[in-house]
Amino acid sequence: MACPFLEKLDRIKIKYGVLCEVKEHVRNCSLDEISDGRLYEANDMVKAYCNECKGCHACCEGMGESIILDPLDIYRLTKETGKSFEALLADTIELNVVDGLILPNIKMVDGKCSFLNEAGRCSIHAARPGFCRLFPLGRYYEDGGFKYFLQIHECERAGKVKVKVSKWIDTPDLQKNTEYINRWHDFLKQVQEYMCKLPAANDEAKADDQTRQICMLILNLMYIARYEDQKDFYEQFEGRIVNLEKLIEHLG
Repeated sequence: MACPFLEKLDRIKIKYGVLCEVKEHVRNCSLDEISDGRLYEANDMVKAYCNECKGCHACCEGMGESIILDPLDIYRLTKETGKSFEALLADTIELNVVDGLILPNIKMVDGKCSFLNEAGRCSIHAARPGFCRLFPLGRYYEDGGFKYFLQIHECERAGKVKVKVSKWIDTPDLQKNTEYINRWHDFLKQVQEYMCKLPAANDEAKADDQTRQICMLILNLMYIARYEDQKDFYEQFEGRIVNLEKLIEHLG
């Protein structure tokens, strides 16, 4: 019997050239166009609170493939639902190519988040992804770290009031989480740069194969292999990513 997970992967075409093409297209806009022009830190106040979104779930609709999931998101989801990564892939998440890498994202069903219940509320709110915790904030990376910015065109809800950024994000152990986010962001950036340097001009087929191997290593080590619920996630993550970096280095 064929493995549904592998069948899904087979339908995803990933080639060396995809990443280099993506890197040539940089979003041509400034923070002033999409935000209030300010950068925020965790202890700053930002006008984002909207009475717990009562009566509204507009941001849970029409998001396409944009709610990309990181390893912590999958750890939370598997722990909350009791499902494995493969089981989640069967109905609530999916795989797509993101900047040349195969990464999971929340699946939309009939244009709505697969975790949205009949009452229009999030069925996994306590374990909601980092993307959802942030919204309508975003992260602006610079100088080896990041700050937050408020997206002014993304949430249509009127009457927002100020709330402390750290309270809005609602993430335990925020300092560890910040270090983790930076680590994951830097890792993905380094992998993308490495993949762009693969010798495709000499052997494109080999470069495509290496690209796919790297994608599979990331999926297997950082997402599919289940994290232990009773152990600290961040310690498990660091051990895995160090091992992954060594494996990718040996591919070259």
